[in-house]
Amino acid sequence: MKKYGILVVDDSAFMRRGISKILENDPHFFVVGIARNGEEAVEKVERLKPDLVTMDVEMPVMNGLKALEIIMKNTPVPVVMLSSHTGEGAAETLKALELGAVDFFLKENLLNVNGDGTQIQEFLLRIKSIVDSKMTLGAKKVHLGGSALGKRAHPKPELIIIGCSTGGPSALQAILPHFQKGFSIPIVVCQHMPPGFTTPLAERFDTLCQLKVQEALNGQELKPGSIYIAPSGLQTRFLKTKEGTVIFKVDNHADDSSLYKPCIDITLSSAAPVFEDKLLSVILTGMGTDGMQGCGLVKRFNGNVFVEAEDSCVIYGMPKAVLEAGYADGQFSVTQMYHEIMNYI
Repeated sequence: MKKYGILVVDDSAFMRRGISKILENDPHFFVVGIARNGEEAVEKVERLKPDLVTMDVEMPVMNGLKALEIIMKNTPVPVVMLSSHTGEGAAETLKALELGAVDFFLKENLLNVNGDGTQIQEFLLRIKSIVDSKMTLGAKKVHLGGSALGKRAHPKPELIIIGCSTGGPSALQAILPHFQKGFSIPIVVCQHMPPGFTTPLAERFDTLCQLKVQEALNGQELKPGSIYIAPSGLQTRFLKTKEGTVIFKVDNHADDSSLYKPCIDITLSSAAPVFEDKLLSVILTGMGTDGMQGCGLVKRFNGNVFVEAEDSCVIYGMPKAVLEAGYADGQFSVTQMYHEIMNYI
């Protein structure tokens, strides 16, 4: 069995011990070293060559963001940020994802002594998926070739839904800022994130994009030329009014037993019967199968589905599930995706 070496970076001895214990209780991991600040982290990444780094943000001497920037430039390695659950912590975490961090996790979830252990298991599964995917980056990838859809061979879409998880923010940054002012089709983004993180995500993308970016609100009308971020901690669905307009239904969804909030399957399953063949679903990088069932319903209502290709995914879980289910109309790297969306339209 392959074992992966992890470098644990945190200025708190309590956190270093806690994270190290979690990792070493799993037979897939061993702690190759620890670092108390960003300067030590940079040096130890170069010397110890870990398979993955867990990185705190706020540290003395050199903070995690600066260390991450140097590591990504000089000795790139997967970095998972361990974040505080505050507004400031969320903004810094999103900045880390822009700089090249592949994922983040909340410290409070990992060290919650009253928890049932599911957060720890998810953490371990996510980092294993990340290092596994990086070990196979040189392997041959499967592509569908060019777009399987000819221009004007379908109705113009009235909604684009983009679903993503681990690696999603950087993938979104490679796509969303390209949409020009005057682009008339609304875009709804379902990004797996803990509560409190989608507000700063929307605010950040609003500064990067030419279209207006905002969190979706319950009862809000879906309008052309806007990008909506599905709020974390809630489910986002669609409702067509008697007047023919479409509004958001954003709530706790009483019948919801989904692991994810927002859940891509729930959002797609709500949109498919409303938009039918005028819906385009785009599934980007992420662990698991969320989006697969929803894409099946999109296809049943004659909508279309694009997925991200393996070679640009941080984790090729969600796109792979859609592709293997036979629901993908095209598979493209994240750098091609904007072009292919525009070609489709």
